[in-house]
Parts: sequence; structure tokens; C-alpha cells
Amino acid sequence: MTLRLRALAIAASAALPAAALAAGTIRAVAAEPVDLQLVLAADVSRSVDEREYELQRRGYAAAFRDPRVLRAIRGGVQGRIAVCYFEWSGVDSQKIVVDWTVIGDDEQAGYFSDRLLSEPRPFANRTSIGVAIDYAVAQFERSPAASERRVIDVSGDGTNTNGKPPILARDQAVKQGFTINGLVIQSADPTPWNPEHTHPPGGLLLYYERNVIGGPEAFAMQVEGFESFAEAIANKLIREIAGGRPDRALARYDSGR
Repeated sequence: MTLRLRALAIAASAALPAAALAAGTIRAVAAEPVDLQLVLAADVSRSVDEREYELQRRGYAAAFRDPRVLRAIRGGVQGRIAVCYFEWSGVDSQKIVVDWTVIGDDEQAGYFSDRLLSEPRPFANRTSIGVAIDYAVAQFERSPAASERRVIDVSGDGTNTNGKPPILARDQAVKQGFTINGLVIQSADPTPWNPEHTHPPGGLLLYYERNVIGGPEAFAMQVEGFESFAEAIANKLIREIAGGRPDRALARYDSGR
């Protein structure tokens, strides 16, 4: 929640009867309208080494300082989006790194970017994509914003290795109206202990297309290694923010909407 939203929540709560608040019968603050609610789910499993992890985290941080991403955000009808970022690995390994933040200007985007760089790596174990999708869906219940579009952005460098099958979690999320997009990080070499984890038959992009992504305008993108991650995530964010139509959104912003 942004500082402005938090201040509004405190003021509104003070003005309401304590009994009504305790009973949960009155909402303190109306949800803020945005163009998109976006949950970023980043894979930090053990196949992602420390160097790759740093490139991934810094890539996300750099993307939110990219002028093109800010232009896409401002090009929407509301001119702002709400974003939540968490990292995931095995069945019991999910952690919110930066909670819901409404972003509509450079200051808010910079705050989100700085927070991404301030938190340490939480864990590194197995890969549970299905559980990560379920966890992402649950975060929308806590969102301070409201929008027609609700998107989950899953990045990863391997297939599901334990827990709920991602295809099942994906289908359940799509039935609830969510879109799940994927960013596939293609490793140069297969993992020694499980080569098909990072290099499944047909390729990891095909695996994501068949098992992970779904919903309106869903898509998957592939990036060749973590070195080019920052550019890839910026391009992906622009496409997601603009609802698959980045040129239209940017043109609307350039013309003053």
C-alpha cells in the first residue's frame, strides 16, 4: 500500500465507529481504481545461482525505472497500476518481497524499485509452479486496488518438480478470471542433477505454453539467460500493462490522453 493510501486508511478508520470496524461491517477505504492489478511471481529455486538471482532481482528493479514502462502505465485510462512482487521456490517457500504498491508516477515506481533491491534472498530449494500460482491468486484478496484486468506474471527457468501440478492451478485461476503470463529463462546448459528440468522435451517455452499460461490475452516470452533479463522484463511489463496493445497505450499517453 502506498503512503497516501495508508494515510487515507488511518484517517477513515478514525472516523468510523469502533464497533462497526470490529464487526467488519464497514470498509474503511474504497478500493482505488487502476488499469491493472499485477502479481509478479519470481522463481528463486536452487537452479538459479547467486549471480543469476542478482541479475533477476536487478532486472525487475531496472524495469520499473524504464521510461517506456512508465509511459505505458500513464497511457492507461486511470494512469496507474497496482503491483505485488513475491519470490517462490518449493511447496512451503513463498515470500512477499514488495507488497501491493500503486504506481502512477516516477516517485512511486522508484520506491518500488528501491524496495526490490533492499531485501535479501529468502530461500533456494525445489520448484513448485502450481503452488506459486495459488499463492499469487490469494494475494488479490489483499489488494488495495480494483481493476477489470488481474494478471499473474510467472518467471522461471525450469519445470515443476513438486507440489500441485501447474496445469491444475492454472485452470482454476483462469476460471476465476485471472490471466497468467510466463517469462521463460532459458539456461545455456541443463542442470546436472536433472537435465530435463531446465531443458524438457520440446523446450521450456513450450512447457510454459502448455502448462502455465492461460486466460485472456495470455502469452509467454523467452529470454536467453539472465544477462538480458532487464530488457526482457521491461518489454513484458509494457505488453502486460497495455493489455497486449503497447502501441495503443503509448500513443494515448503521448497525445495527452
